[in-house]
Amino acid sequence: MPQTQTARLMDGTGLARRIVETASATAADIRRRTGSSPCLATVLVGEDPASVTYVRMKRARCEKAGIESRHVALPASVSTAELIETITALSDDPTVHGILLQHPVGPHIDERAAFEAIAPAKDVDGVTMHSFAAMGFGLPGFVSCTPGGIMRLLEEYDVDLTGKHAVVVGRSAILGKPAGMLLLGKDATVTYCHSRTADLPSIVRQADVLIAAVGKPRFIAGADIKPGAVVIDAGYNAGNVGDVDFDTARDRASLITPVPGGVGPMTIAVLLAQTVEAATRQLGLD
Repeated sequence: MPQTQTARLMDGTGLARRIVETASATAADIRRRTGSSPCLATVLVGEDPASVTYVRMKRARCEKAGIESRHVALPASVSTAELIETITALSDDPTVHGILLQHPVGPHIDERAAFEAIAPAKDVDGVTMHSFAAMGFGLPGFVSCTPGGIMRLLEEYDVDLTGKHAVVVGRSAILGKPAGMLLLGKDATVTYCHSRTADLPSIVRQADVLIAAVGKPRFIAGADIKPGAVVIDAGYNAGNVGDVDFDTARDRASLITPVPGGVGPMTIAVLLAQTVEAATRQLGLD
């Protein structure tokens, strides 16, 4: 009988706290040197309860970190042209250093066009094509926040990605796809999978590093985890359940992120850190 092991938990909450503390100290220094604070503008379309909650939480974290939060609430009936006009105005406003468009924005809106109205220098959520290309080419820019948080977690726990087989289950433009590119940039060999991949379990079993980002509860069974693998569960489903069956996966992985307390806190921490970084650049303090 093969021996089981209990994976070490990757503490995203603790690491996120340290990242925010550093960002807060930098924000205080910016305030001291310029008399103004880094400013993140959040744009919310409609009143989707989950989106309202997320934006409220992000604004509270900004305030706690000494980052100014400017909130723009638009009606659900807003047109693509009106949304683009709002975002363009924020892009042109020198007192705004970062812009976050909370999504989804509604089926009648061209979300991609709205994202592209964000100036690259203020794309602290890493959602524009410019940011995506920068991630792919390894050039300076802002990474998508969740993949960026994942990479910081891997670095914190000294996960050497060189030559490792990383399997990314999920292909969204702001999570799965950029996560794979960032892993590739660290010399991992990357396989992209998704909910329609044929014989997914057989590919998952090959993963030295598994990134689960498909958005389906317990989609990946613990029995399919390669013994000793590093498991990053970026899913968050009803009932605080991730995309991986945590209880069984923990007996096979070497490192695993809990849900909640793993990837989630890192996403907001990276958002705040990148807002402060954007302010530093725009104010000529770097």
